[in-house]
Amino acid sequence: MPEFPRCRLASWEDADRWSARLAERIREVDRVPEVIVGLTRGGWVPARLLADHLGVKRLLPVTAQHWGLTATRSGSAEITEDLHGSIDGATVLLVDDITDTGESLELATQHVAARHPARVESAAFLHIGHSKFVPTYYAEEIPRGSWVWVIFPWNYWEDVRQLVARAYEETRDVDAVRQRLLERCGLDLPREHVARTMPAPVAALASTASAGRDGP
Repeated sequence: MPEFPRCRLASWEDADRWSARLAERIREVDRVPEVIVGLTRGGWVPARLLADHLGVKRLLPVTAQHWGLTATRSGSAEITEDLHGSIDGATVLLVDDITDTGESLELATQHVAARHPARVESAAFLHIGHSKFVPTYYAEEIPRGSWVWVIFPWNYWEDVRQLVARAYEETRDVDAVRQRLLERCGLDLPREHVARTMPAPVAALASTASAGRDGP
């Protein structure tokens, strides 16, 4: 994540629309899987939503992640939690929320493929054009030159907390932090959300100041 990326807030309505679109595309080619594997953490909710749309009962997790914000200690994605549960001879769909570099999804696909499934395909809600790995299915493509940091509803508070912490390094005023995120990220966040994610002492002061104001 760049220091202050341009951001796009995704909604639960977006997630349901992407799920429905993916399910339609998978059904069109008659490739409904027997097992869905969610790439955690980001892909777990999309995997569950897609399983619901497709009527798939077997849902398993696998974890590939980076250390810190953008990279592992080795500089690349790593499998940190293996796939548990047999998929031998099964048709499998691996699901993530977004392909940015594509490293995590590519690595997880290789990991799953080594477990001897009959077929392994991949899907993502969003696919960014510069990703080196292209999933088998995706609901929406973000062109290479239109990159944004997508804030999904299942990691809203985590992302907001990170962005607020960065703005906090420049100013410890809640309203000033909120204004910086509006100008630099395009995020118009509710004041109470910024106050809630500020470091504890500042958040407490912000809450006290807000309680003393007239009106909302």
